[in-house]
Amino acid sequence: MQNTSKQYDEVINACRDLFVKKMKDYGSAWRILRLPSLTDQIFIKAQRIRSLQENKERKVNEGEASEFTGIINYSVMALIQLERGVVEQPDLSLEDAVKLYDSKVEETKALMEDKNHDYGEAWREMRISSFTDLILQKLLRVKQIEDNKGKTLVSEGIDANYQDIINYAVFALILMNKN
Repeated sequence: MQNTSKQYDEVINACRDLFVKKMKDYGSAWRILRLPSLTDQIFIKAQRIRSLQENKERKVNEGEASEFTGIINYSVMALIQLERGVVEQPDLSLEDAVKLYDSKVEETKALMEDKNHDYGEAWREMRISSFTDLILQKLLRVKQIEDNKGKTLVSEGIDANYQDIINYAVFALILMNKN
C-alpha cells in the first residue's frame, strides 16, 4: 500500500503540474463550464483511449497517457464545479484553483486508500482496457444522473463517480508507467 501511495502521488503531481501550467496559460476559463460539458469532455477523452486501444493506426501523435491525464484533471475540475457552482466569468486565482485542486485530490486519494484496503489492490491485476471501460461506464452513469437533475434513488452521487474515474485513471497511469 505504501508503494501505491507513492505511485499515486507521482501520477497526481504530473497531472497537477499540467493543471498549473494550463492555469497560467488560460486562467480559470474552465469555471464557466457546466457539469454536462465537463462530463462530455471526459467522455471524449475516454472514447479516444478506447479507440486507441482497439485501432492499430493513429493519426494524432498523442497516446493514452495524455488522455488519462486529461481525464484526471477534468474530473477534478468537475468536483470543484460541483462544490463551487458554475460562474459567468473566470473567478479563481492560480493559488485558489490549486488549493481547490489539492483538496479534491486529497479527498479522492483517501477514498482510494479505503477501497484499496478493502479490495487488497486487486486493480494491479486488471488490464488498462478494463479501466477505460469502467471510466466509460461511470461517465454513462453520470450522464444519466445529470439527465435526472441529480436525483438518484439508491445510487451514489455524481461526486463519487468522478472520484472513481480519477482513481481508475491514476491506476491506469501507474500500470502504464510500470510497463
